[in-house]
Amino acid sequence: MVSKKKPVKRTPAKKSSKKKAKSKFPISWMWLFQTSLKLCLVLVTAVFVYGIYLDSKIRKKMDGQIWSLPAQIYARPLTLYPGLEINKSEVVQELKLLNYRYVKKPRRAGEYAQSKTRLEIVRRGFDFRDGPEPDRRILVTFSGKTISEIKLVDENKKMGYVRLEPLLIDRLSANNAEDRMMVRLEDTPSLLVETLLLVEDRQFYHHKGVSLPAIGRALVANIKAGQTVQGGSTLTQQLAKNIFLSRQRSLIRKLQEAYMALIIDFRYNKDTIIEAYLNEVYLGQNGANGVYGFGLASQFYFGRPIGEISASQIAHLVALVKGPSYYDPWRSPERSLARRDLILRLMANNDLIDEDTYNSEANHDVGVIKRGAMKKQTAPAFLSLVRRELREKVGDEQLIQSGVRVFTSLDPVAQKSAEEALHYGIKEIEKARKLSHLEGAIVVTDKRKGEIIALVGGRDVKYAGFNRAMDAVRPIGSLVKPAVYLTALAGKFNLASRLKDKPIRLKNNSGSSWSPKNYDKKYRGEVSLHQSLTDSLNVPTVNLGLSVGIDNVVKTLNRMGIEKQINAYPSLVLGSLSLSPLQIAQMYQTLVSQGRYQPLVTIRAVTDGEGMALYEKSERAEQVLPADASYLTLYNLEQVTEIGTARSLTWRLPGYQFGGKTGTTDELRDSWFVGWDNRDLVSVWVGRDDNKPAGLTGSAGAVPIFAKYMKQRQPKSSQLSAPSSVVKASFIKATGQQAEENCEGIETLPVARTHLVEPKTCSIWTNPFASSEKEEEPKEKKRKNIFSRFFD
Repeated sequence: MVSKKKPVKRTPAKKSSKKKAKSKFPISWMWLFQTSLKLCLVLVTAVFVYGIYLDSKIRKKMDGQIWSLPAQIYARPLTLYPGLEINKSEVVQELKLLNYRYVKKPRRAGEYAQSKTRLEIVRRGFDFRDGPEPDRRILVTFSGKTISEIKLVDENKKMGYVRLEPLLIDRLSANNAEDRMMVRLEDTPSLLVETLLLVEDRQFYHHKGVSLPAIGRALVANIKAGQTVQGGSTLTQQLAKNIFLSRQRSLIRKLQEAYMALIIDFRYNKDTIIEAYLNEVYLGQNGANGVYGFGLASQFYFGRPIGEISASQIAHLVALVKGPSYYDPWRSPERSLARRDLILRLMANNDLIDEDTYNSEANHDVGVIKRGAMKKQTAPAFLSLVRRELREKVGDEQLIQSGVRVFTSLDPVAQKSAEEALHYGIKEIEKARKLSHLEGAIVVTDKRKGEIIALVGGRDVKYAGFNRAMDAVRPIGSLVKPAVYLTALAGKFNLASRLKDKPIRLKNNSGSSWSPKNYDKKYRGEVSLHQSLTDSLNVPTVNLGLSVGIDNVVKTLNRMGIEKQINAYPSLVLGSLSLSPLQIAQMYQTLVSQGRYQPLVTIRAVTDGEGMALYEKSERAEQVLPADASYLTLYNLEQVTEIGTARSLTWRLPGYQFGGKTGTTDELRDSWFVGWDNRDLVSVWVGRDDNKPAGLTGSAGAVPIFAKYMKQRQPKSSQLSAPSSVVKASFIKATGQQAEENCEGIETLPVARTHLVEPKTCSIWTNPFASSEKEEEPKEKKRKNIFSRFFD
């Protein structure tokens, strides 16, 4: 019998704790550790790689051109030298336009003092196109209306000349969102830098781009307030945010900001960082453009370079960093003042200013200039011509380069005088004559240099719209006559030549007839050439034009600078030609230059950011008309302002000598005058945009505006110099023949040497002519009544 073993009852073995430790605890935590380590390595690698990317981005920006700076357009610099004919008051006017401050004892740049015969000026330093010049303290001594001496005060040394810095008249920005004016750290007041660091980042020179204590303080303050009331960003973080990041508030952006700040602080020294911040920080809004950097903000709020602002103005600019809109001094003056006073107190408590300075500065108001004063464009009509010239000579691509500077011929004193003369002159004419809707334009050129120094395109002198000086093409009336007489004087005629003044009728090929008449509807039988031009007589001018040939008159106009197609009709000699005031200025510029043609320009030079020339004026004057004929015409036109159609200037501006020519068109639609003294050539048009009659002759409309300009400008009497080819000779009035000096009934006139002939003896001259002339001359004068000054 087989015995059966009892089955062994097996109880499941307990899993050992060791096995459990090996299979559960070690394996899971090791996996976590390894995974975390890998993730950390990946994260560190990513952060490192991202840091390399950010470093590359930062270096590319910071080492290159951080900002696209606007092209800056300057007026001409005023050059002073011994012997210059200029009044002390004219120099003071220039200083005021440049925002120089009058003080008793000038010590800082931008200050001046004056006595009866002296001006002491601390001239601002400026980087002229031919090189930089530092601040200079100069003493200018006047003798009457002339500079007698210029002395460099600190060295007690006489100077041959000195230039005042040119006025900045416009900024052309390729990016309409931002505008800034670069400043270097060494040119920035140390008080501004110290105050900025005191208020915004006291540990700037000690942290590495990020300040953990500042972040901690800000965190505690924000938790207590339950909202964001304090920021912990350093200036370096703010710089990183402003240049590289958006304004969106998020943790990721804040981390990026901090990371970039660490990189920036590692890569660049503190002075480079603070200089970048000074030029980057947003400090206000100027219309559509943001105001960036302290350099532009100083001009925007106070109208002064950053090196000339006071302690209270520094406090105001630093106050704006916290919130330019919130502390806007024009919108919220009380809030702005309170913030400024707080910062002034901080400056005093930290020994940046003494208590006396604090008390003095705290008593000042905000002290900002009129809102929009910087935005309001200087000479918009002139600048529109500058832009056209820039496109032609430089091109738009060159202008978007950073740091481009454009040096123009604008004379700010002449521009201001022209603007006031036109604006107020038209108002006075409308009031006195009960007229309305008059408009006008003025072009002023430098007689010697052939440059446009002032240009006004309408009575609203700050309006940048339709530019009548350039684009209003109107019939020119009698302004064309000098071209006719110049053509004649270049030929066989002289000033004493006799011209017929009798009714005439001309027919064209179609059978139409034309019967020109003098303005006063009278005929004199026969007049001298110079009387005809002086009194602007129409009929003798037509006869003269037909005699010299209309085609030759057209050639003269072309040589004078009129480039358009001109029809050679007889009516041309009475002004059927239509031109703009700018074209008229070109035409007369050639005449007053005694026949030398030079294209009128506004731009002297254009330089890039390194000071290298992109363009430089090089045009030279070319003799296109005989100098003697040009001089004789000018001589005759000086008679116009003494006894002719513009003789009202003798009482409007007594004691001064001018030359000029009036012009009036049919039905008194256009009133013209071109006049000059020894310095300026001024072309004036007055009329209506709708071409309805303005009701004004040249003498009644344009001449008073010319006189108002000259009065503002302080005229220099015309000094006409005869060329060697011109001499004086005696002529018999009644016949125009040359005669001996001791004959009766003669007049002495200049004449070209080539026109000299053997003078007639007195015995050859028939006395009946003389007696007739003597009897007729008083009658001729009687015809001129009190209203003749308005006749053209």
